[in-house]
Amino acid sequence: MVRLGMRAAAIGAMVAALLVAGAPARAQEPVKSPTLDAVKKRGELICGIDTGIPGYAYQDSSGEWQGLDVAYCRAIADAILGSPKKVKFIGTTSKVRFSVLKSGEIDVLIRDSEHSFIRNTQLGLDEPAVNFFTGQTFMVKKSLGVSHLKEMDGATVCLLTGTTLETNIADYNRANNVKIKTLLFDRPEEAFAAADSGRCDGYTDDGGSVAAARSTMKKPADWIFLPETIGGLEPLGSFTRQGDEAWTRLVKWVHFSMLEAEVLGITRANADQMAKNPTNPDVRRFFGVEGDFGKLLGVDNGWSGRIVKDIGNYGEVYEATFGTKGLGLPRGMNNLYDHGGLQTLPTWH
Repeated sequence: MVRLGMRAAAIGAMVAALLVAGAPARAQEPVKSPTLDAVKKRGELICGIDTGIPGYAYQDSSGEWQGLDVAYCRAIADAILGSPKKVKFIGTTSKVRFSVLKSGEIDVLIRDSEHSFIRNTQLGLDEPAVNFFTGQTFMVKKSLGVSHLKEMDGATVCLLTGTTLETNIADYNRANNVKIKTLLFDRPEEAFAAADSGRCDGYTDDGGSVAAARSTMKKPADWIFLPETIGGLEPLGSFTRQGDEAWTRLVKWVHFSMLEAEVLGITRANADQMAKNPTNPDVRRFFGVEGDFGKLLGVDNGWSGRIVKDIGNYGEVYEATFGTKGLGLPRGMNNLYDHGGLQTLPTWH
């Protein structure tokens, strides 16, 4: 009787599964996102970036914004509005960047900002994607005669206020019984100038920002990087307001689309050719030939193909900003996962 009962239950479960499988698919509900709706209505993305730091966000000689974070702003605008030019850039200091986002003055913050527990919980912000992995790095003048961080006892370093940098130094001082002093600034260019003028013995920030700082010194060769980093791994990336999950998903998948393009070998140069009658299922999904992935995000199905055509894949953007065509910083942790790096992405299936 027990076996008969078990068999009957199993048959019942199979029948139920078949009935569900055979039921007509429910129509995809429209994506609901106040932020996405506002951007579409406005016809422009408002993106919070740094006030000016090479590599991440800076204005070139013609006044055009350039940098890794800038490219991400343009990619989001391209996905939604069909053009990477439909962006208004708002320079934000480290002190006010999160309050500007929370107040609704900007749609998204992409400002070389570290993802952290407090920002995700106490500040009520979502952290969609990491576009740059790094660690807190120090550079000092060669004339100081030090080669390790512990030898900086009594020295002063320039850094930005409103960051985790100062807390990391305080923790390092306490753990190593040293006293590295700090001089705080609101803007990167102010901190760079102070370090170059001799007001500080060194400068500290994430690795990318320190490479940027070194490039602005009057004599970059007079500065060296110390081998130690502190504060653990620093994942930098985008921030959105909590409560708008659809918007956060879109920002996240814009990042993943740039990684996916690199994985598939799609570049700005070959995108048009690869989009012509693709047979590879992954490439077909990427270019919107099948899958309706754009509609699931609240944009059209050509969104990801448009990003790589207009802006490039992640590797191309890195090379232009931090790599061989930019600050000369080795890709390191920012390589794809199969090249020894930390950049990885979910499947598009």
